[in-house]
Amino acid sequence: MEHIRAVLIDIDGVLTVSWKALPGAVEAMERLRAADLPLALVTNTTSRTRAEIARRLTGQGFPVSADDILTAPAVTAAYLREHHPDARCLLINSGDVRADLEGIEIVSEPDRPESERPEGDRPAPGSGAAPDVVVFGGAGEEFGYTALNAAFRHLQSGARLIAMHRNLYWRTAQGLDLDTGAFLLGLERAARVEAVVTGKPSAAFFGAALAHLGTSASDTLMVGDDVESDVLAAQRCGITGVLVRTGKYQPEAVEAADGTPDRVIDAFADLPELLGR
Repeated sequence: MEHIRAVLIDIDGVLTVSWKALPGAVEAMERLRAADLPLALVTNTTSRTRAEIARRLTGQGFPVSADDILTAPAVTAAYLREHHPDARCLLINSGDVRADLEGIEIVSEPDRPESERPEGDRPAPGSGAAPDVVVFGGAGEEFGYTALNAAFRHLQSGARLIAMHRNLYWRTAQGLDLDTGAFLLGLERAARVEAVVTGKPSAAFFGAALAHLGTSASDTLMVGDDVESDVLAAQRCGITGVLVRTGKYQPEAVEAADGTPDRVIDAFADLPELLGR
């Protein structure tokens, strides 16, 4: 591990669970900072903006800022600006991340009653027309039949489908909860389309993370709790992958995975020792 010059770190399930710091995680990050190791926190979290995530983490004692954080919504916004400029986008997401979707026109369902809209969600200029792109964020109560069926109809009419991630589930203090991927699979099959995924495990996301740090894949390590989306996806990009046995880690998922992590450790607290820092 002497060749590692930078570290990518998943947040949920690695540093925190339900935004509470896992044992030893703060101290481990402080040791990495003391070793002057460049860090980037890379997350598929879609319920909070980068600034809000930074406030949550600093409140738990982590030495981070918003500039250290790369989120699926921020990468999605960059993708939309490049590939679908001026598109009307229907966003289905649990949480308000519009601050990280700068330059993107978010429209509402034109026939959705105002009383049923999420707080702060109001028709945007031009929202009377059908959306050009359907954007899936993180799952929650917003992923009900009405919203999913509307998305299905727009896709049948030619709208493109973009998903910030396709995670099947995530870890909360109460246990595992369903996530976007569980709904996305059915919608793709019904509408006979395939979503463009902009967050992990897409190669574009890891490319953006490497560019953010200014490092090469061979010099970088990714630590996560999702064997497929975090670890093996990073390894396919040439990044060293480290799996932690916290968060959503399940032995059966590792056994069924398409590959083998480069390393497996009990928790993020063990990372400085693994790196010899």
